[in-house]
Amino acid sequence: MHRLALCFLLLSPFTLLRSAEAQPRPNVLFIAADDMRPQLGLYRDRVVKSPNLDRLAARGLAFDRAFCQMALCSPSRISLLSGRRPATTQVYTIDPALTVRTHQPDVTTLPQHFKNHGYFTRSMGKIYHVGIDDDASWSVPAWHASQLAPRGGPITRAAQEARRAEGKRTGKAPPQKGKGNVATAGPAFEAVDCADDELLDGACAREAAKQLREFAKKPEQPFFLAVGFANPHVPWIAPKKYFDLYDPAQLAIPANNYPPKDAPDFAATTGNDFRWYAGVPEGQLPADYARRCLQAYFAAISYVDAQIGRLLDTLDETGLAKNTIVVFWSDHGYYMGEHAWWGGKHNNYHGATRVPLIVATPGQKTAGRHATGFVELVDLFPSLSELAGLPPPRDAAGLEGTSFAPLLSADPDRPWKKAAFSQYPKGGNLGTAMETDRWRYVEWRKGDTLVARELYDRRADAAENQNLATRPEHAATIAELEKQLAAGWRGARP
Repeated sequence: MHRLALCFLLLSPFTLLRSAEAQPRPNVLFIAADDMRPQLGLYRDRVVKSPNLDRLAARGLAFDRAFCQMALCSPSRISLLSGRRPATTQVYTIDPALTVRTHQPDVTTLPQHFKNHGYFTRSMGKIYHVGIDDDASWSVPAWHASQLAPRGGPITRAAQEARRAEGKRTGKAPPQKGKGNVATAGPAFEAVDCADDELLDGACAREAAKQLREFAKKPEQPFFLAVGFANPHVPWIAPKKYFDLYDPAQLAIPANNYPPKDAPDFAATTGNDFRWYAGVPEGQLPADYARRCLQAYFAAISYVDAQIGRLLDTLDETGLAKNTIVVFWSDHGYYMGEHAWWGGKHNNYHGATRVPLIVATPGQKTAGRHATGFVELVDLFPSLSELAGLPPPRDAAGLEGTSFAPLLSADPDRPWKKAAFSQYPKGGNLGTAMETDRWRYVEWRKGDTLVARELYDRRADAAENQNLATRPEHAATIAELEKQLAAGWRGARP
């Protein structure tokens, strides 16, 4: 009797409020951005203008401490969509040959789980990585705005991605820099005097809004619509009006323009995506150029925000908002000048792994509030399944996340996970990072051999400027964190 009562209490809000006959299952609008750090108005940032994400947060729940499982596009997305961590997916790089099924051929993905239970599932834009998809996840082939050949400056982002993918496929990778390098064929940023729809993300929003209006004509058919925006991944190409929102002279360049002190040399680096593009100065960026980069990155965020606004408006206009769960996430964080890293992630630090995350459900009791506990992108699979009232997938035992659905229906400040985890390979070593309420602890291993450690006191050093791992006064802390890391994500569950 007690066990039955407990199961009833753990049912999702939708399960409690509806029966299959009384109300159709909730739809899901699953919105992704690329390389968007949580620098938004809803996270109390006073610079970036994000009115539409702010209004989504006002009708949903914003997660203040959400983390990806790896700070690189494809590994992060494959982890999220499979509900498995990188150690299980074994995808640690971007390679067209490495898909969600390379090492787990029979996995049930998040959208596939919804499809298996009667949902029409569709991918529009960048959900899996460009050139890497999974047909079993979708009811129809994935759609990309590049099919419309929108403007993107001297060379479109789609063309850049396609040429880079071709270079990887043929094994004829271009040099990192140099005239004629396909990866530097366009600028790192550009303000284009055009309408929103003439660029990639505007075209994606337009077509996604059309799809929502088509869904509204068949209210009996539940849908899972995934919409992925390319910005603010470099190159930051957006209509000029979004650049005009920001005065470069008023933007502050981060002061900590040096790598974390006493950190392993191989670990204290980031990728060079930004350096691939034309016109980027070598070495330390001049202040004026750095401020223009910040302007461009913020403009790209505001451009995406406006496209999300179009989708939210369409939900309201069609009445779909009454029965649609809206999720917004980014695949990883981003560095914009901190540690002298520009346009980078590719590491195990807080700035690379913390992400924005918002979930809004119709009639949500916790609307407008923030959850302060740790959540991870790998948690989205079990969370959305529970919120939609779906039964567990056939391979549910393999899921490596924890449903945070209870935070949407009860107190979002309740005690939750004790830590969040991420991984990244560097210098032939695999780093596993764990963030707790106070500490960020990283172990670097080559096989079973411990190579190095990192320890940052995030209360005293939120920017992670000083590695404390080699200081004897922190030996007891490291011993405690070592045990906690060994217990892993299972030991951190609420």
